[in-house]
Amino acid sequence: MTTVRRSAAVLAASAVLCVTLAQTAVAGGDVRAPSPDAPASTPAPSTANPSTPAPAPSSPPAGTSPTTSSTSTPATPAALSAPRPGALPPGLYGTADPTRDGVWRQSLAMLGQYAAGQRPANSAILWLKGQQCASGAFPTYRADPTAPCDADTATDPNATAAAVQALSTLGGQRPVMLSALNWLRSVQNADGGWGHTPGGPSDANSTSLVIGALSATGIRPSSFRSSEDHHAYDALLGLALPCGKGADRTGGFAYQRGGRAGTAKLVADNDATAAAVLAGVGKRMVVAPVKAGPAPVCRGTSGLTPERAARNGAAYLASALAKTGHLDRPPLPGTSDSTPLADPGSTADAVAALASSGYANQAAGALEWLKKHAGPWAAENGPAAYAQLIFAAHTTGTDPRNFGGLDLVRLLNATGPAPTPVPSITAQPVAEIQSGGLGGTGFGILWVIGIGVAAGVAIGYLLSNRGRAGQHQQL
Repeated sequence: MTTVRRSAAVLAASAVLCVTLAQTAVAGGDVRAPSPDAPASTPAPSTANPSTPAPAPSSPPAGTSPTTSSTSTPATPAALSAPRPGALPPGLYGTADPTRDGVWRQSLAMLGQYAAGQRPANSAILWLKGQQCASGAFPTYRADPTAPCDADTATDPNATAAAVQALSTLGGQRPVMLSALNWLRSVQNADGGWGHTPGGPSDANSTSLVIGALSATGIRPSSFRSSEDHHAYDALLGLALPCGKGADRTGGFAYQRGGRAGTAKLVADNDATAAAVLAGVGKRMVVAPVKAGPAPVCRGTSGLTPERAARNGAAYLASALAKTGHLDRPPLPGTSDSTPLADPGSTADAVAALASSGYANQAAGALEWLKKHAGPWAAENGPAAYAQLIFAAHTTGTDPRNFGGLDLVRLLNATGPAPTPVPSITAQPVAEIQSGGLGGTGFGILWVIGIGVAAGVAIGYLLSNRGRAGQHQQL
């Protein structure tokens, strides 16, 4: 009887442990967390400068202030000493005006911390979730989350897709993510794609972001079909340039039909191509390292599959990077100098896209260029820029805490509330998100309970055997 009572007591304790662990598993999830974390003492300023999506209120043009200055020695940019405006909520990353990129930079900052093996602070998670409208959409930014969204609220497919990708890393967020995806489905264009505003012309950046969000939640992008039975890959392949000779046969991807400048034909776009390469191989912004293989080759002009088009896009990026070691953007409007300007943001995106597709060797030169030159750009542009560099480091297996002498993780963390280290994240490849890892459905409560019960049974069994052994010794 003593052994039975002992085993029962152990199982009861295990049940209590399971409940405790289950509550821990959903903390920061759909259960509202208690008191927000205090912001870090030395946040960095940020300018609204996401470079992955198309220009939009939440995603302005990439690389507004590129630089070629070297940052090879460890340093903390002087801008980090700037005070954090009291008007901004404590859970928000960055100090710049968030009306153009609040949700975008928050999502990238959280993804950057995840790639670095950290869990964002509860206040950061709650701030992002609090931005969601009842419709499921995420706006560019709303200062008062208690006020309902209305017709004047600028809902944003880019921000919504980025938020889904960020939330997919936390666990316990599936209802929030599915609500966002349902809204994205409601604003899907007839061609199967998305624009940077609801109903706007489909572009490669926005469509690729949504593909990444779908992949992160375990949903096949081809299952999201429009009113005319088209899906996201149909829209993306419609923006792929064929292979061959000539400026219009590069294998890259256009931003959208008509291009950024409104021309009649498809024109390859660096950042659009980087985004489309990731989407074509079914991946999101944070990708685990992939073993490098042969250099990409552009081939095929008709009947392209998404993966084949992505590999053609990789060939385009590799060729563009081979010229100078970085990607360029057009000169700023109104300037007399027509010389293209180096674009660290697009270069970082290209490095991540190439390495995630098995072409890390072709990205090696650009990675070294980023280590030498991208520090000042990231310091000026804040959380999203630091995150982009962390993505490039993570995808290539580079230590983001020693990126050309810079600790990107520390610099990112300094822009907002302090995160929580989670060593188990780094032990699990981010690519496992699609197969039920920490993303998607997350580390499920049922798994936690099952582990606890199994542990209780095992302990009870050992105690039972020990009791029997004692009885035999007494005999």
